Amino acid sequence: MSPDVERTDPLPGSRREARERAFHLLYESEMKNEGTDEVLAALPLEPDLFAVELVTGVAERRDDIDALIIEHARNWELDRMPALDRALLRLATYELAHRPDVPTGAVISEAVDLAKRYSTDDSGRFVNGVLSAIAAQVR
Repeated sequence: MSPDVERTDPLPGSRREARERAFHLLYESEMKNEGTDEVLAALPLEPDLFAVELVTGVAERRDDIDALIIEHARNWELDRMPALDRALLRLATYELAHRPDVPTGAVISEAVDLAKRYSTDDSGRFVNGVLSAIAAQVR
């Protein structure tokens, strides 16, 4: 691939790809109403270690993560948000609050990109606003 061509797909084995996989697994867990351990155990191939760390981190700290999201998502109840947005916000909030090794800009940018790709037309802006407010508090 020419260096002038921008990649829109995640690089294989990259943190971006692992983050996207974790997002899908969190969404699957919610849609199936199953715990993340059950979702991970049912996979034919184990996902990237970083994806597993993200999924288990979100599951272990979900109450604290949800409290942060509720505090910063003005005029939105958590259960009224699109499920895809909830999964993205949980994932990115976990990284912002509990993974200082991941740059703030990378967390927010990738969450916004995923929101634009998978959720509603307004989700990118919504996710960006909520995560920016959370980052200002926790970082």
